Amino acid sequence: MSDDTQGASMDHILQEISAVGRKLEGMDTAMSALTAETRSMRLEIAGFQSQISGLDHRVAAVESQVVLQTDRDQELLYLRSKLTDLEDRSRRNNVRFLGFPEGIEGTDILSYLRDTLPKPADITFDPPLEFQRAHRVGFKRQNGKDRPRPIIACFLRHGQVRQLLQLSRRQGPLRLGPL
Repeated sequence: MSDDTQGASMDHILQEISAVGRKLEGMDTAMSALTAETRSMRLEIAGFQSQISGLDHRVAAVESQVVLQTDRDQELLYLRSKLTDLEDRSRRNNVRFLGFPEGIEGTDILSYLRDTLPKPADITFDPPLEFQRAHRVGFKRQNGKDRPRPIIACFLRHGQVRQLLQLSRRQGPLRLGPL
């Protein structure tokens, strides 16, 4: 080969090497950009993982609060049911008496009821009638023509309430005589 051909082929090889070098530089730049992008994505992923971890903790805390609240709600329902039952049980010993003239009981309404109730019913209570409390309901009437206020009596024994109510159902309303 001649020197010219050899020189031309050398130039051609150098041009090719130079072109490959430029391509490699371009690839190196692209690789650097990809590396930077990968680092950026890793940082973002680490941030997301941190946020997800924080959210997991918050969700776990909320779930435990929901469990506690559910338990409290169930206990509240149970206690309300129990309270309603206790209120109903305490009211079942209450009897309302209508038609007793105002003031007829004097100063001791319990003694009056204890002495008066067995008479019209013609019944003896064994043990004798006992009350926890008794009182009139409502505001005191100003004139004597108004209907008398009812008396609410809370019996000590429910059996006596049942006995008195059964008697009232059989015989009709209990009357104290001409009022």
